[in-house]
Amino acid sequence: MMPQLLTVRVTRPHGRSVRIWVPVIPIVLLLAPLLILAAAAAAVACLMCRVRVGLAFGNGWRLFCALPGTRIDIREGPTTVLVSIR
Repeated sequence: MMPQLLTVRVTRPHGRSVRIWVPVIPIVLLLAPLLILAAAAAAVACLMCRVRVGLAFGNGWRLFCALPGTRIDIREGPTTVLVSIR
């Protein structure tokens, strides 16, 4: 299942936090023209490095679909950033 929602929470030093919800599908649809160019560039890079293009794209898709449930915590001093992928 592909990711549906990306949640970013930033906690600032004085306890104030900002939470941002980013829907993945509308962002992918908006960036589709750039994704097509990126896919073409990746295919050329695979051919130059003698990697099978179908296998590379299949593994990339599997990695993308495995992202739901991923949590990334970053703490630097008093600031905390939490990224959650659902």
